[in-house]
Amino acid sequence: GGGLPPKPRMRRRGGGKYHASPGYSSRAMDRRSRLRRLAGVGTRFLIIGGISTLIEVGAFNLFVYAFGWDLVVGKIAASLVALINAYIGNREWTFRDRDRRGRVAEIVLFLAVNLVCTGLGAGLVWIGAEAVQGVTGRVPGPAIVNIVNLGSIAVIVLVRFLLYHFIVFRRSSAST
Repeated sequence: GGGLPPKPRMRRRGGGKYHASPGYSSRAMDRRSRLRRLAGVGTRFLIIGGISTLIEVGAFNLFVYAFGWDLVVGKIAASLVALINAYIGNREWTFRDRDRRGRVAEIVLFLAVNLVCTGLGAGLVWIGAEAVQGVTGRVPGPAIVNIVNLGSIAVIVLVRFLLYHFIVFRRSSAST
């Protein structure tokens, strides 16, 4: 289960002191602990990302199919709407134990990372729609556009996680 890791077996050695048994290295336990922490952060990131994705997809469809906006403009606007949820959720839950370098600096980095990711996402949607049109000879319909959009989101999720983890919400130098 998801409980605590097993405690190392302790053996009494000369002098009455206890030492970890040979099968348990502190390096292996440190690695497991780091992986467990990373899995927890990754899970929280994916939950916030899932909620943000629902917001983004809903806004995208509203902008493009209800309001008649251009695909790329709709994608950018929907991404910006979802960013509000993403910042609050990631700062206050996913990376809550991370260094708080100052709200302004953190927001500037967050916006810079997301500007890059939004541009990359819009570019992927454009390339995907153009590729489908090139192959089929027809402008892609809503179902295909949404598949392309979800594909772009999948790529961006990985890029965002890495940039948030190592740059935006990094651990302080003292805690590494």
